Amino acid sequence: MKCQREKFNLQRKYAYLNCAYMSPLLKKVENAGIKGIKKKRKPFHITTSDFFEETETIRLLYAQLIDTPEPNRIVLIPSVSYGMANVVRNLPFNSGKILLADEQFPSNVYPWQSLNKDRFVVKIIKAPDSENRGTDWNEELFNSIDEETRVVALGHVHWSDGTLFELKKIRSRLDEVGGLLIVDGTQSVGALPFSIKEIRPDALICGAYKWLMGPYSIGLAYYGKKFDEGKPVEENWINRKNSEDFTGLINYQPRYQSGSLRYEVGEHSNFILVPMLHAAVKQLLLWKPENIQNYCDILMKDALDELQDLGYFIEDRDHRANHLFGVRLPNPELLHALKNSFRKNRVSVSLRGEAIRISPHVYNDELDVRKLLKAMREPIFASKH
Repeated sequence: MKCQREKFNLQRKYAYLNCAYMSPLLKKVENAGIKGIKKKRKPFHITTSDFFEETETIRLLYAQLIDTPEPNRIVLIPSVSYGMANVVRNLPFNSGKILLADEQFPSNVYPWQSLNKDRFVVKIIKAPDSENRGTDWNEELFNSIDEETRVVALGHVHWSDGTLFELKKIRSRLDEVGGLLIVDGTQSVGALPFSIKEIRPDALICGAYKWLMGPYSIGLAYYGKKFDEGKPVEENWINRKNSEDFTGLINYQPRYQSGSLRYEVGEHSNFILVPMLHAAVKQLLLWKPENIQNYCDILMKDALDELQDLGYFIEDRDHRANHLFGVRLPNPELLHALKNSFRKNRVSVSLRGEAIRISPHVYNDELDVRKLLKAMREPIFASKH
């Protein structure tokens, strides 16, 4: 796969290695949004079918991306917290233990903390301070699952440092105890292969503005069979039976759309954001997540070897993703100088917890990597002289 920079409106003077913060818009995604704005100028051209057809197409495309034969289990949501709220509201348990990885993104923490504390215990599994951090963290998670465990909720990769979680192994253990696997895929789906058929999550919740290459304030959620008869967090007209019949909307319908469709956000037909997401998912299917992983691996391999030689700590490549990884400083006192160096060299990365989070994509090239290395060498060399 070659660099895809020409498909974006990126400025050459900046090295944007920060897709985990927010993806830049593809030109075709930007154009789809502009087309949607122009369409809204003339609402007499918007038909009843426009409220449903494009979202149905997105379901079909996204089902290919996450490898599921059931597109009607996919719904549009405005945010990860919204998608998680539907899960927490409809847990098929009255009590038990919820396991979370430490320092997860808050949208996959606060909903679990809202559960009745007299009935549910939220247990945080911390990352070990060891050389084999990824292996040991996965073992700790796996060994923490017992007969009291009702849910394991985590990402496919950790959002701050890219640590890979062994979801298939965790799923198998949860099968033994009857627990649910709830995955926040915001920092992985679109750039890292994910198979519903193989991993079998009970829910997969994704914001679209990172690795799905879409706009802000829209996302996608997959809900499994355990949630087919649940009660959504929102009572809107479009998630009710027969909502396609506009002439009958005043015949108030007590029944929801079947299965997962009951969880779809109101006004999900957004005539600007939906076409943008549609264009983004189509492009990802052309690129393929496995090719994105391979591109990022080749692009960054030599640079990561050099950073390790300089004293930076990077997780073993078998236990981290290629599109998102954390780099830890050899000396925490270098942090201030490193921030200044990034700013001076116009390198965009993120600081998350104790990690410098680097997240390349197919729009990055060797010039971006050289700028990154320059910015990360300078504080090291200055500290030695």
